[in-house]
Amino acid sequence: MRRRIAVVGAGPAGLTFARVLHRHEHPVAIVERDPAPDARPPGGTLDLHEQLGQRALDKAGLLAEFEALSRPEGQAMRILSPDGTVLRDWKPRPDDRANPEIDRGHLRDLLRGPLDVQWGRGVTQVVPAGRGALVHFADGRQEGFDLVVGADGAWSRTRPAVSPVTPRYTGITSVETTLDDVDARHPDLAQLIGDGSVAVYGENRSVVAQRNSDGRATVHAQFRAPLNWHAHLDLTDPEAVRSSLLTRFDGWATPILDLLHRGSSFVHRPLHVLPASHTWTHVPGVTLLGDAAHLMPPLGAGANLAMLEGAELAEVIVADPADLDEAVGTFEERMWARAGRWATITTAGLERLVSPNPADAVALFDDVQPG
Repeated sequence: MRRRIAVVGAGPAGLTFARVLHRHEHPVAIVERDPAPDARPPGGTLDLHEQLGQRALDKAGLLAEFEALSRPEGQAMRILSPDGTVLRDWKPRPDDRANPEIDRGHLRDLLRGPLDVQWGRGVTQVVPAGRGALVHFADGRQEGFDLVVGADGAWSRTRPAVSPVTPRYTGITSVETTLDDVDARHPDLAQLIGDGSVAVYGENRSVVAQRNSDGRATVHAQFRAPLNWHAHLDLTDPEAVRSSLLTRFDGWATPILDLLHRGSSFVHRPLHVLPASHTWTHVPGVTLLGDAAHLMPPLGAGANLAMLEGAELAEVIVADPADLDEAVGTFEERMWARAGRWATITTAGLERLVSPNPADAVALFDDVQPG
């Protein structure tokens, strides 16, 4: 039995869901508001966990291709104090495949493969209708499906169909910048970052730089501040943002400040989350994946969970196509339990990484994290 299924959002969750269905020859409509795959910068890099994101890729038949694209050396992590003292310098073994890195753009292209994405189809609303749902598009058209899967991120237009809950600001904001052609143009910073990441933790603030595979490095400055901290700052003026950041990190070692000083442009990313306990009463015809379902701090778990959820939802649909509603309800129960555990872990982790006591952040990396 073939059901009409749509997934809203062509990110890691939506594409993994669609790719596993495609592997089982089950059609799915993929609708994405971006007008083209390259409409926005794809973002930095992701570490895909062996028991989460890599499992999802295995279910999609893409694990070997991922291994060819990924960077196991990117698991390297160096931690400095604000004065530049090296506190930790961890390098992975050559055969370590626990959390290899892959650029978000490479992962998106790998997952998209032969899939037909309907670009430029923004969704304004999803309305449950009988045992299915009606999707309202920004162009005024409507289309009905047996199941609509919301994989449309933090500010999901699908979520209101099942839950009134909206994300809350954590009190921590992130400002991201990029270093291009880092090895040739900034060899000193390339050496500082190494093959993976370098992180520096101070009182209620941090700077983290991470290598990408195309000669770029992304740099994140995180700090506690009100949501409107930039009220008197023009975020479109790179020099004004740079000056503000350098003031916030005044007194830190020059090489660390150079990560911000040499950045080309800046993107403001306030960190929002959904409650760790977020669930909803099951609604026939609609469900959620990833950030739409359980937005959590960006500490490596969110995209991994989203991909595994997408793969698992596709598998339960293929296994029990006759009772779609029961299959989705069973999947949701399993998703909520696992995501709730990880949301609790990552929320506590963020509090330690941007803490009044920088030693909390360093100690976090010495703790054994649950799988």
